[in-house]
Amino acid sequence: QVQLVESGGGLVQPGGSLNLSCTVSGYIISIYNYGWYRQAPGNDEREQVAKITVGGVIEYLESVKGRFTISRDTVKNTVALQMNSLKPEDTAVYYCHASTYSGRRWGQGIQVTVSS
Repeated sequence: QVQLVESGGGLVQPGGSLNLSCTVSGYIISIYNYGWYRQAPGNDEREQVAKITVGGVIEYLESVKGRFTISRDTVKNTVALQMNSLKPEDTAVYYCHASTYSGRRWGQGIQVTVSS
């Protein structure tokens, strides 16, 4: 099994920055890509914000391109999401995600609130 634990969320003013971190443990060799998703208030579905494969291919949601950066540290077994120039519409619960050969795994989620 794979376990994912997020940290680094909180309240920030518009234009500010936050760095989310996801600590990965368990059967890591089974993972073939990592991602960050978010679920905004009132939305039923989670949207993929950023994805990084174990081969290093990266994808971003159009609305966060140029502002967010996903990265992976293979020594510390962490996946980070650096978020800059935050906007109120970035307010959501952010989830760390891993695609494994035995299914999808999710962290518990962490709140990010962008407000003045």
